[in-house]
Parts: sequence; structure tokens; C-alpha cells
Amino acid sequence: MRIPFREYKDLLLRYLSPQRMQVLLLGSLLCAEIALQLIDPQFLRIFIDTITSVGPQPSLMGIAALFIGIAIAQQLVTVGATYISERVGWKATNALRADLALHLIRMDMSFHKVHTPGELIERVDGDVNELANFFARFVTKILGGTLLLLGILIILWSIEWHVGLALTIFALITLFGITSTRGLATQPWKVYRQVTADLFGFLEERLRGTEDIRANGARSYVLRRLFMLTRQRLETGKRARLISSIPWSLPTFFFAMAYIIAFVLIAWLYPARIISIGTAFLIYYYTQLLAQPIMLISHQLDDFQKATASIARIGELLNTPRYITDGPGAILPAGPLSVSFEGVEFGYGETDMILKNISFEMKPGEVMGILGRTGSGKTTLTRLLFRLYDPAAGCIYLGGQPIKQAGVADLRRHIGIVTQEVQLFHATVRDNLTLFDHSIADSLIHQALADMGLTGWYEKLEQGLDTMLAANGGGLSAGEAQLLAFTRVFLRDPGLIILDEASSRLDPATEHLIETAMDKLLSNRTGIIIAHRLGTIKRVDTILIMENGEISEYGPQQELLAKQHSRYAALLRTANEEVLA
Repeated sequence: MRIPFREYKDLLLRYLSPQRMQVLLLGSLLCAEIALQLIDPQFLRIFIDTITSVGPQPSLMGIAALFIGIAIAQQLVTVGATYISERVGWKATNALRADLALHLIRMDMSFHKVHTPGELIERVDGDVNELANFFARFVTKILGGTLLLLGILIILWSIEWHVGLALTIFALITLFGITSTRGLATQPWKVYRQVTADLFGFLEERLRGTEDIRANGARSYVLRRLFMLTRQRLETGKRARLISSIPWSLPTFFFAMAYIIAFVLIAWLYPARIISIGTAFLIYYYTQLLAQPIMLISHQLDDFQKATASIARIGELLNTPRYITDGPGAILPAGPLSVSFEGVEFGYGETDMILKNISFEMKPGEVMGILGRTGSGKTTLTRLLFRLYDPAAGCIYLGGQPIKQAGVADLRRHIGIVTQEVQLFHATVRDNLTLFDHSIADSLIHQALADMGLTGWYEKLEQGLDTMLAANGGGLSAGEAQLLAFTRVFLRDPGLIILDEASSRLDPATEHLIETAMDKLLSNRTGIIIAHRLGTIKRVDTILIMENGEISEYGPQQELLAKQHSRYAALLRTANEEVLA
């Protein structure tokens, strides 16, 4: 797999530019480290030549002290460079994680129907982890390794041109052998990352359904499937690592050849008195040091193969288009909002329409009840209002404005929804009610809790708004969780309220307790109530009955009640319920 150079460059510039000063400091430290590595052996050569020479000798202790001092300085510079490179890598990858997470949150529901949460977690965390080295060390290490390699070859040429020529040819052949195998493992690593994502997606789904799996005796199937996925992950990982070892193992062969070249040259030059014993040692030392930049480049290219696979997968994710985009920014009015559907059709595929020619209109402040069997399209109507999907045909108006003309975030701020599945987070009561919006004053939260009838519950909390709630409402009754969801919506003060079977999981006694809260929530707001229990829609002004994606009946509640042969009246008689006017 080949990725255009521009993609690497754009990725580096985007996430390293905010840290340009630290990157420059890192580059300076690496240059200093290279210089110290090249200079230090010269003192060793002087020490050896001095101790083996005849006649007056300078202070060997001074030469040894310089050698040790430079070696210590080199280690300190290496520690500093390592520390800064890790900081740069973590900051860059965390920024990339944030961008990926934001992109996924903004993606359409059709995307999330295809990709499981576990898979996306692996993409956001696992793939990005593979880029930590790419951001932190790849460019600086490759550049540093190249500079060190050039510095060693220049010194070898200055020592003796035969040595410089022989080892330059060796270095070029070695680098060519390594770079020619650079892309071998990119595709295997990409396959491995995808298999890993599939495994995490499987685990997330099965762990979430543990109760049903155990109750229905599906443990054997789950374990067998888990074995198959982990086996596949083992096989793909083993293949990727095996192929990756090719460019890694090549230098081992080449360095054995380098030592042979160095010893042959020393054996030829030293007896001819062309070089001293100290210089002979220097040739051996620099030949040994030559392995460091070549191995460094080799290892970086090995990591680069993994990074390339991750970059490709991340690029695919970031380049996945969103079909729900912001409109030009039409302003929605404050207060109760009118709602209008005009000839709306919608289907999750391209052919089968779930909603067919839906047209109705609600005045500001009106409350409408939607009835219908499961799968008739009731919830789909609300998803279209939120622009989780766009209709295939027709137009939807909110507050007199086409919803496609409004910004998506602004549109959703004007709509509040409570469903039968209340999503609570492992966070404080305050954060669960404000959804982490710290601009909402505590006094407003206290008033909202009182309006929703939660004062008694709140007074029992030892830490008040700072009390931690368990994820998914653990420790709360269904009624308390539902009232907290009402309070959350009440604080946002939207112009349209949608109650999507919000009381379907409550017993009649608990459902009666939230009637007052529901009245306050719908007061001076437009409301849509989707319900199975007919008693929960006694407060509505109009009734809309859905059947097979079409409007079966629509009109004012009192008019439909007065018509003995209306569908609504028949439903009431069948359920043996009476709706009070």
C-alpha cells in the first residue's frame, strides 16, 4: 500500500505545528547528541595514541576527563530528548483522538448502524497509539540518523579515503536493501488492525448483552466465536510481524559484512604505517557506530509500516463523508415552535420507504399524540426532526423554517427528547442534568428539580449536586431516572418536547407520579407524545395514528372521539380506556 507523501506531511504539520517550539528544541537536542557522539571517540584515539607513543606525554587524566564529561553530557542530552519526544507524541496523538472522537460523534446514524462502538473505540485508541512514535520520533530520528550517518562517513573519508569509500558503498547498499522492503508489511498490519477492531466490536456487543446470552444458553456460541476472532487476530498479527522482520533482520547480515570490511582495511593499512593504532581503533569504533543510524532508520521504517496502516485506516475514517451538514444558519424563533411535515418520505435503504407521503401541521404550543404498532414509523418521525436522518423526499419545517436551513447544533438545541431508555453517566448529579454545561447555575438546577418533583429525592443526597451517579442509572428507580431525564430537558428550555414512549417501562403507580412533571414540562411548549398506553396521551390536542409508514388517521382528539367509527375511538374501546377531555 502506498500513501501519497502529501498525506504524511499534512498529518505532521497539522498536529506538530501547535508544538513547533518543542519540536525545534527536540531537533536541537538531537543535533547536539549527534555532535557529541562524533566528537567523543576522538579523545579516545588521542588517549590510545598518546599512551602508545614514546617521548613526552600530555596529561592522560585530562584527556580521560574530557572523554567521560562528553559521555555524561551525551547521556543527559539523550534523556532530555526522550522526555520531550514523548510529550510531543502524547500531545499530538491526544489531539488526533479528540478530532476522531468529534468526527464520530458528528457522523450520521447510518454510519453508526454499520460500525459497532467497540470497533470505533479500537480505531480511536488502537490505531492512534500506533502513531505515537510517528509523531514523536519518526522525523527527528530519521533526520538525526541520516545526519549521524553522514557525519560518520565524512570522518571516515577524512581518516583515509579507502576506508571512506568502502564503508560509503556498504552504507548505500544497506540502506537500499532496507528501504526496498519498507512497504512489505503495511497491508498485513492494516489487516491486523481491522481484525483487532472486529474483536473489540464483538466483545462490546456481547458484554452488553451478557444477561440475554446467559438466559438463553448462548455462552457456547459466544466462546466459540471469541476463539475464532482471537485465533484470527493471532494469525494476522503473526504474519504481520513475520513480514516486518524482513527489513529488521537485513541489517544484521550487512553489519557482519561491515566488520569484515573494517578488519580487512585495518589489517592492510596499519602494517603499512598509513594509520596509527589509535586510528585503527577509531575505524573499528566508527564502523561499529555506523550500525546505530542504520539500525535506527531500519527500526523507524518498521514502525513506519505500522503507522502507515493506521494512517490509512484513520484517513478512511476521517474521509468518510457526513450527509447531514449544517444549513446556511436560519434562525429558529424562541418559545413554542410550529411543526410541519409536507410530503415526507424516508427509507433506510434506497428503495423501501418506511415513511410514505407524511403531511401534518402543528401550531406553536400544540401537543400531539402519535399512536401505532411497533415498526409503523413513529420514532422515525422524531429522528427526522432531529436530523439524525434526512428525508428522501418532502420537507420538514420547524418554527416556520426548513430544518435543512438551520445549523444542526442550533436545531437540536430547540428540541428536547425523553425516551424509555434514559442515558445517565458515571458523573455527578450536576453533570448528568446539565450534560457537562457548567454555565448553568446551581440555583436553576435546584428550581428545576423542585418543578419536576425531585426535591425529596435530592434532599437525601449527602453531597447534593456533587453526588456521583452510577452509569446507566444504577441505584435509581425507573421513575427517578425518568424524572432526571425530564429535569435535564427542562433546564435546556427547548421550544419542542418529544416524549418517545417515555413511560412505557413504568408501572401505573409510578407513571401517575410523573404526570405532574410531564404537565410542567409541556407547559407553554409544543409537544409530541409517542405512546403505547392510551392513557398517557389524554393531555394531547391532536391525534396521529401511523400504520405501515402512512398516516392512518389524523385530527383533533375531541373530533376523533366524537366519531364512533374512527380508528382512535375503536382503539379506546378495545383497550377499555376512557380519555378525559
